[in-house]
Amino acid sequence: MICPYCDHRESKVIDSRDSKNGFAIRRRRECLSCQRRFTTYEKIEEIPYMVVKKDGRRQRFSSENLLRGILRSCEKRPIPLSELEGIVEEVENMLQERPEKEIGAAEIGKYVMNKLKSLDKVAYVRFASVYREFKDVKEFKKELEKLL
Repeated sequence: MICPYCDHRESKVIDSRDSKNGFAIRRRRECLSCQRRFTTYEKIEEIPYMVVKKDGRRQRFSSENLLRGILRSCEKRPIPLSELEGIVEEVENMLQERPEKEIGAAEIGKYVMNKLKSLDKVAYVRFASVYREFKDVKEFKKELEKLL
């Protein structure tokens, strides 16, 4: 760390603690040349994950939006909220493990549908009807027949 007073390149850390908001680390440092003290803040650089929509638009991934969509499909179903939050967490983990910072909405939708299929068939069909944009009752019926 470069000293703001004498531009010396070496300093030692005297004290470290979380900042007030918890998203950074506050460090008190002492320059090894002029012995003056200064404060630095370190924070994690967040790289946003982008979702590529069906129409080609790109939108920042939002776990809140994903959870809201899943909750809508699971309305009035006996599914614990913790299970649904677990699905969202798995999607977030999947994103973090990918080298690419973009993912298609279709890929997220397929993943969620597979999870809901094993969790609750009704929630699965509800989610699939929105995700696959069923045009008529015939498409809906085909999906139900697959389940039966």
